[in-house]
Amino acid sequence: MPASLSIKNVPEEIVTRLKERAARHHRSLQGELLALLEEAVKPKRKSVRDLRKEISELGLQTPGEALDMIREIRDGR
Repeated sequence: MPASLSIKNVPEEIVTRLKERAARHHRSLQGELLALLEEAVKPKRKSVRDLRKEISELGLQTPGEALDMIREIRDGR
């Protein structure tokens, strides 16, 4: 069920900038705030390049090494 949120004591400068941003995106202030909140909590997806870098940093040479690592993590060793 949707909920109502309230933010108190927002400086006028921030309110003005949010209204300007909402106008640029052809949204109401409410719509802009909801869009910002959705973006803030959306899971971040990594690029293929970032994933390859992370995998490379693990130093795994064979699929068996990867399997051993997964088992260690799963079994808490």
